[in-house]
Amino acid sequence: MAFATGSKNSFTVKAYIGDNKTLLAFNFATQSAARNLAGFTIQCQPPGKPAYFLFNELQFQNPAKHAQVAAEKPNSTANAPIQKYRWTHVPGTNHQGLNPIVGDYTYTVTPRFFDANQSMLPLDASLSASVTVHVGPFREGLLSLGFTRGYMQSEAFAHHFGAHAPLFPQGKPLQFDTTQKAGTNQDGQDFTFADEYAWMGFTARERVFTVLNQVLGDPTLHVDVFAYDLNEPDVVTTLLQLAKQGRVRIILDNSVTHVTHMDSTTHKQVVPPEDVFAQLFGEQAAGQAAIERGCFDRFSHDKIFIVSRAGTPLRVLTGSTNFSITGLYVNANHVLVFEDSNVAAKYQQVFDESFQVLGQFPTKTVQASNAFAATDLSTQPFAFQSSSVPKMSITFSPHTAADAAKILNAISNRIQKEGTVTNGNVLFAVMQLTGSNTPVYNTLNAIHATQTLFSYGISDSPAGTNLYRAGSKEGILVTGKPGTTTLPPPFDQVPTPPGHEIHDKFVVCGLNGSDPVVYCGSSNLAGGGEAQNGDNLLEIHDEDVATAFAIEALLLVDHYAFLDRFANPKAPHPAKTPIGGGEDGADGDNG
Repeated sequence: MAFATGSKNSFTVKAYIGDNKTLLAFNFATQSAARNLAGFTIQCQPPGKPAYFLFNELQFQNPAKHAQVAAEKPNSTANAPIQKYRWTHVPGTNHQGLNPIVGDYTYTVTPRFFDANQSMLPLDASLSASVTVHVGPFREGLLSLGFTRGYMQSEAFAHHFGAHAPLFPQGKPLQFDTTQKAGTNQDGQDFTFADEYAWMGFTARERVFTVLNQVLGDPTLHVDVFAYDLNEPDVVTTLLQLAKQGRVRIILDNSVTHVTHMDSTTHKQVVPPEDVFAQLFGEQAAGQAAIERGCFDRFSHDKIFIVSRAGTPLRVLTGSTNFSITGLYVNANHVLVFEDSNVAAKYQQVFDESFQVLGQFPTKTVQASNAFAATDLSTQPFAFQSSSVPKMSITFSPHTAADAAKILNAISNRIQKEGTVTNGNVLFAVMQLTGSNTPVYNTLNAIHATQTLFSYGISDSPAGTNLYRAGSKEGILVTGKPGTTTLPPPFDQVPTPPGHEIHDKFVVCGLNGSDPVVYCGSSNLAGGGEAQNGDNLLEIHDEDVATAFAIEALLLVDHYAFLDRFANPKAPHPAKTPIGGGEDGADGDNG
């Protein structure tokens, strides 16, 4: 079940189930029923816990003119209703801390109205509609999802950690104690690097360390690893422990930025963390532990763990998330964990073939790409469907140019098909949409102008930023790199993160349709990457999975659309943008 519905009179609430979050959507049966609407008050009832009102950073300029609940804070939605027809709730730090309870949550939503003098009327429970849904980490059969939170450019991050919180100790050591103090927030509370990482890494971090800790705690398990960026200190420490025990093999990218090189600007030698890690691994490895440095023709771009016992693959973690500080804690990213031996076995074959090919062609050369592209692992999609995993297919690159074009054209055609069906929709978060004349990029850059479908997209590098205009049927395409922003009161100023903010690579088509599909994984959805990188691209046909990814897209677009309005210089279209969503304020700029 991807959603549940509750109603009262002409008012309806629909709750969509995501990964440890719930998208609440509101509607009235008639326009007249929404006349003089002031917003929506949302109360959350966790299982076995006291009910609480969600918070909203956007408040009335003069609260005294409006009915207020004295026992509630000014930013409670009892006093500052949400002025938006949807809101995403992430149970979290404001009311439950970093470990919110899992179970069935009841949301009670009350529409609020103005009187003839434009003063908000008191809360009227007779107008409330309630809906109950399960809230917790996403799991369907033997598939689990995880998403990073990131959101350094947010009120929530600024409130928890301040505008100048460091992401690592001075000197950027490869290994350090993450439980050491990192800083002090605006309330005078100390926080550690681990505190930052838990908040920012969110469920993706939980999935990564669940897999690693399972291996570390069971001496019968072995893990094979594909890594591109690699500098997350606790991941590094765990992999080195497993190397000492002879229970890990690693394919680690050795493209130009991941090996020692001379900086063209400073003319100083740069020793990247991947080279430091490889040296430590070589010094400590025992038994069957092994590391292979390689990059095919461009990158070894996968981010994968494959867990096995006595040579039998058991589970695999994949997705867009690099095992690095920026990958887990700055970027918007996703992971998928399949505890299905058939899926894991296919990834194991890809690892074994890649390990052999990269060992044969250790330097950056087209021969490694050609050798893999000629194998059955590259020339066909691998289909899976059972009672434990959704209907899906997986392709593994590098491919020949012809195979890469075939794959990307099929995705582009599926996106365009949404414009021909009733209530067609496309939601996406793709790191880069420029620099490659590829069919997916061209289609996603242009789709906002299509008025026959609902489109909502974000990229760090879109061909242009197109904000929503009230009354327009066009879609929205925003940038995830608004740069420095100057936010108006009551918002605090937020930091500008290092590196990418949108590192995700996913597209959702046909949500609420007969065949919703998600394209995701490590692939950048570009021709060059598909032909030259080691990558994996998943195509998943499942409404629950599509809903979880769609919620992430909505959150990201809403959040950065808000920031884009206040970027310096301002976005070229200062139109009304949709804002909303938050973890008891995760995305607390928006309200």
